[in-house]
Amino acid sequence: MEKKKKLSIKEWAIDDRPREKMIKKGIDAVSNAELIAILFGTGTRNESAVELARKLLDLAGNNINELAKFSIKDLKQIKGIGEAKAIAVLTALELGKRRKIEKVIERKKITSSKDVFEIFSSILGDLPYEEFWILLLNRSNSIIDKIKISQGGISGTVTDVRIILKQALERMASGVILIHNHPSGNLKPSDSDTSITQKLKDAGKLMDIAMLDHVIISDSGYYSFADAGKF
Repeated sequence: MEKKKKLSIKEWAIDDRPREKMIKKGIDAVSNAELIAILFGTGTRNESAVELARKLLDLAGNNINELAKFSIKDLKQIKGIGEAKAIAVLTALELGKRRKIEKVIERKKITSSKDVFEIFSSILGDLPYEEFWILLLNRSNSIIDKIKISQGGISGTVTDVRIILKQALERMASGVILIHNHPSGNLKPSDSDTSITQKLKDAGKLMDIAMLDHVIISDSGYYSFADAGKF
């Protein structure tokens, strides 16, 4: 029996080609695999760009948020995905993350720990290492700025009380919210988390700068010192 010839994307029906489908039906009609295929541009001799994209999504459990945690090396595990294709995917995911951050933070007023989580979940939720950030607020609890203070390893990061107070004073902030992530997913505050929180509260009082909360974030949720009655 003669082996059936495999069609390239150019030979597909127009409605089945990702780019043409997007133009004709709109971006909402295009699947995640088809969007990634558009980023790839081409497939391999044996697989179309869409088939490659499906393999990539399978590797991430068909979850875009999980895919965002991958490195270039991770993506290159799949035969047919080289450095250029891997970079294209990670660039698109990073742009999506930055768009969300800019949209959320614009003149936002903080009313609860959930507001903090909504801003920082996309920044910290999928990181494999710890980062420590602060939100600087004015008297009406509107955001003045968000600043990364330090970056550490899997199990911790170093935080300098003086740097945080300097940033708050320079921007005339009335309130500060502390934020960092736990890559392990365990949201329970460590002894060092509790210690630095108390140090900053005490130091802030001397400068008339209120430490309003300390929020710990993971990819599954968050913990608020204020909600737990520790502020």
